[in-house]
Amino acid sequence: MTKAQSIFGALAISASALCGGSGAMALEMKPALTLDLAKKMADACEAKAKQQNWKMNIAVVDDGANLVFFEHMDGAFKGSIYISQHKAMTSANFPFPTRRFAELAFGKEGKPGMVPGIADVPGIIAFAGGLPIVTASKVQIGGIGVSGGTSDQDEECAQASLDAVADELK
Repeated sequence: MTKAQSIFGALAISASALCGGSGAMALEMKPALTLDLAKKMADACEAKAKQQNWKMNIAVVDDGANLVFFEHMDGAFKGSIYISQHKAMTSANFPFPTRRFAELAFGKEGKPGMVPGIADVPGIIAFAGGLPIVTASKVQIGGIGVSGGTSDQDEECAQASLDAVADELK
């Protein structure tokens, strides 16, 4: 057997083991946001909005900030479509609510913001209504963004979505 044949044989055995041979190691599986879960979240948000007579745009994105599900309620502002999607994207890209960006940019409790320029960074929404979607084991799988009411109303709807699927995030 030549040296090249020996090396090729070793590579073939290694590849076989990695691809499903008896000695293969299992790949770690990261939790993922499913369409079904995103729809349940949007349904819960819509139910909360209808209960309060709010008209909302609801966007759910995965951990790569890719749109998984979107809902535009009848009568919701068309301009809020963009805002809801970008709130969701901001929260998917950072592990905290968009409200935190508002506090960094504009301040809190009468104190000025520590990082006012953050509100001007493309891709960051600096007002409430976007929340990260995080599993019980602290794995972030996406973000939800809601827009159409006040920022507090938007965040309340987004939180209702997370509350509705809390058992499925365990």
